[in-house]
Amino acid sequence: MNPGELLIIGGAEEKCVDGDVLNVFFELSKKNQGGIGILPTASKIPDEVSSVYVKTFNKLGTERVIVLDVDSRDRADASDIVETVSSLSAVFITGGDQSRLAEIIGGTKLYSILHEKWKAGMVIAGTSAGASIMARQMIVAASMKQDDDKLDIEMGTGFGFLDNLIIDQHFSQRARFDRLLSAIAENPEIIGIGIDENTAILVKDGVFEVIGEHQVLVIDGKSNEFIEIKEAENGSEELTISGFHLHTLTHGYSFDLSNRKIILKKENGK
Repeated sequence: MNPGELLIIGGAEEKCVDGDVLNVFFELSKKNQGGIGILPTASKIPDEVSSVYVKTFNKLGTERVIVLDVDSRDRADASDIVETVSSLSAVFITGGDQSRLAEIIGGTKLYSILHEKWKAGMVIAGTSAGASIMARQMIVAASMKQDDDKLDIEMGTGFGFLDNLIIDQHFSQRARFDRLLSAIAENPEIIGIGIDENTAILVKDGVFEVIGEHQVLVIDGKSNEFIEIKEAENGSEELTISGFHLHTLTHGYSFDLSNRKIILKKENGK
């Protein structure tokens, strides 16, 4: 069996029966009868966050919605959590702090069963922090030091459902172009994907399609002509780059991750 779809959401998706993004996840989850698991580990208010999704998916028609209460590595190794995930058809990873997700779940039995079930066809979605965690490398944090205007970017290790990508979320709304560009300048073989709020990419078989209200930006530095990263007097990194490819996609457009090319609507039958 082929791996399941990955629905990677830029955050702040509409949580109602008319919302495009969550409707797509709901429809995909119906391929099997196991129901939906909500994984709120990234959040500091997991009960509050989970309740919104439970109500939304119940209204959409999901009879079985299970909250996966995982707040420690012991819980991520617990047999009841593993058994529950094994019975589900889809898992939704909420927003919060992606470093918390990695610290609590990375390398545990829950991590392993998620990979096993996804490879067997389970649908997995993630929003905000749950989006960043999907790739093997992720931006954990970026901050501008007020005393010297230095942009510090901290990288971490995600769940690794996708290789050779860095995913950033709340992209246009939080002006994150500079931090994603810097991350790709440091790792030009990797594709950078910035996803706006209430917008998602649906990944299947090496291709993603854009769903939702706004746009997705792709930064590709593999065929670069020149990259120079210098440290300025204030300690910040200054970039000189040439030959990076930039793509922006809106709802209905697709992108071939293997060939690093946009797929126009007329080419995919739309």
